[in-house]
Amino acid sequence: MATTVDVIVIGTGSAAQAVAYKCREAGWSVAVIDSRPFGGTCQLRGCDPKKVLVGVSELVDWSHRMQGNGVSAPALSISWPDLIRFKRTFTDPAPDENAQAFAQAGILARHGRAHFVDGTTVEVGGETLVGRNVVIAGGARHATLGIPGEDELTTSTQFLELDRLPRRILFVGGGYIAFEFAHVAARAGAEVRVLHRGTRPLQKFDPDLVALLLETTKGLGVEVGLNTEVVAIERQADRLLVHARTGGQEQAFEADMVVHAAGRVPEIDDLDLEVAGVTRTTAGVTVNDYLQSVSNPAVYAAGDAVASGGFPLTPVAGMQGAVVASNLLKGNHGIPNYAGIPSVVFTTPPLARVGLTEEAADAEGVRFATNHGDTSDWYTSRRVAQRHTGFKTLVEEGTGRILGAHLLGQHAEEVINLFGLAIRHGIRASDLKHMVFAYPTSASDLGSML
Repeated sequence: MATTVDVIVIGTGSAAQAVAYKCREAGWSVAVIDSRPFGGTCQLRGCDPKKVLVGVSELVDWSHRMQGNGVSAPALSISWPDLIRFKRTFTDPAPDENAQAFAQAGILARHGRAHFVDGTTVEVGGETLVGRNVVIAGGARHATLGIPGEDELTTSTQFLELDRLPRRILFVGGGYIAFEFAHVAARAGAEVRVLHRGTRPLQKFDPDLVALLLETTKGLGVEVGLNTEVVAIERQADRLLVHARTGGQEQAFEADMVVHAAGRVPEIDDLDLEVAGVTRTTAGVTVNDYLQSVSNPAVYAAGDAVASGGFPLTPVAGMQGAVVASNLLKGNHGIPNYAGIPSVVFTTPPLARVGLTEEAADAEGVRFATNHGDTSDWYTSRRVAQRHTGFKTLVEEGTGRILGAHLLGQHAEEVINLFGLAIRHGIRASDLKHMVFAYPTSASDLGSML
């Protein structure tokens, strides 16, 4: 016998919870489905646990940087087992807490892989759920690389559960995951290598600041190989041999662990979307401005499942979920606002961006002035002994609008939000430049960047 609800939500992460709770608060009957523990990527195996590791790594790095600058005790070191135990105090209770919250809200929660039976009917674990609407918000999975030995790869989820850190770690790919985890692992004493098939890593970030971050990364002892494509992974007894190609040159690297950091794709392949008449691309579900499927008006998508919509970030997913809920409850009227949403690579120091890069601004034909500087000799950087820091800001000529901001340095992940606020609400560069900030703070440098 089928269970009928107003809306079925596939997923339990940020986007899914925004839809589920808002619809339930409005009196709708709601069901959520997740094949993994309830909570989604960010809370259980992404942003939140990663930042716990990064926080301890920052502390250790700071103690090393300040040796001889007022710190004379032996430098701190990371105890990996203790760090993972601390991380689990955040992640372990979360699934049960989410399950209890769903139950208290009157939301029907089911575990298992869902798939469509028709346009608004979903089957999970032998049970049939029928909804007036279905929202696809099931997050993302690691991309399939299609290389021999791919099953030897360790996922970022598995990395965050390691009871012991291997001595030699190789990351395949040069994005967020590779650099954030490489910084933590290197500071925890591992020998780390990053192999990236492109000409530069972190391609969505400003190339000049990425170059500075590479200097810091290499200073940690991390080997970074660019234009290097991993073509196979081979297990040999207790080690892994990574076969790679740079140009026409074949190379092999030994490692104790090889981590998948080569991108993520929407986890929608086994939903049987064609049965529901839901059009998709390799990037996700094809939606209109209201995040509604262009081919099945009863289906919406949010978060990583959406084919287009800016950075695949948790705040974006939550915002999209809220938009979907509002459109379900009131009819299509809301569209996501992607202006001024920052993105951060949580290395030490962090790399942050918001708005346009120079390349994107040029492509849009905007006339702008670029302010770019190395801030390693600024008080803010010298005070914490950070050697490679900098900024770049883009200001539109004539209007004074801030088009983009790019930061590498102490508290960049916080200061970038001020630039994001300015972009989102049209605050001009001159307004920010003449703002009186608390001093000495990282934010007080902002006026010198415009």
